[in-house]
Amino acid sequence: MKRTTEDIFAGKFWVFDLDGTLTLPVHDFARIRTSLGVPEGTDILGHLSSLPLDEARTLHQVLDGIERQLVVETGPAKGAPEFVDLVFRKGCRLGILTRNRREIAMLTLEHIGLSQYFAQENIIGRAEALPKPDPDGIIKLARKWDASPEDLVMVGDYLYDLQAGQAAGAATIHVHGPEERRWPEWTDLCVTSLAELANLACRRD
Repeated sequence: MKRTTEDIFAGKFWVFDLDGTLTLPVHDFARIRTSLGVPEGTDILGHLSSLPLDEARTLHQVLDGIERQLVVETGPAKGAPEFVDLVFRKGCRLGILTRNRREIAMLTLEHIGLSQYFAQENIIGRAEALPKPDPDGIIKLARKWDASPEDLVMVGDYLYDLQAGQAAGAATIHVHGPEERRWPEWTDLCVTSLAELANLACRRD
């Protein structure tokens, strides 16, 4: 059953994807796959997990280097500072669920000026939980916050974010660009930007 907009904005526990949601999208996944030797159309982390440990470790180091370089190339997504500040000032708990490493996520948040809103322990990367679309990270954040997963809101720009949220029982918000695919079956609320989400929230205050 889909959540209503009123139910979503009543939520006190917000989980954000990072790349492409809080940041401008700068990841060229086709190029990253080529750099790592990952077959076209294959999930990068899933492919690396299938390799022998030594090979996977080496390629993870390459991936870390690529992601670290991308930190300085991005910036905050439209409306991200405003919306994050809005829910923070309302007393909500805020977390990050990313397929990046936690260290790189923290560097990214600092670079885009949002690090003050997210405690380190509330930033869940690929070393802290099974990667999305698995709901493991959302469930772990719910436990940290002594909340039910159904009380959380998952905000993301890609299918994996929405699948992870729905599998955990959380409400899901899809932030999509004009050219992006949409997945209504996995989405409770669809917006074009976090600026639009901030405007919706303000109209309900």
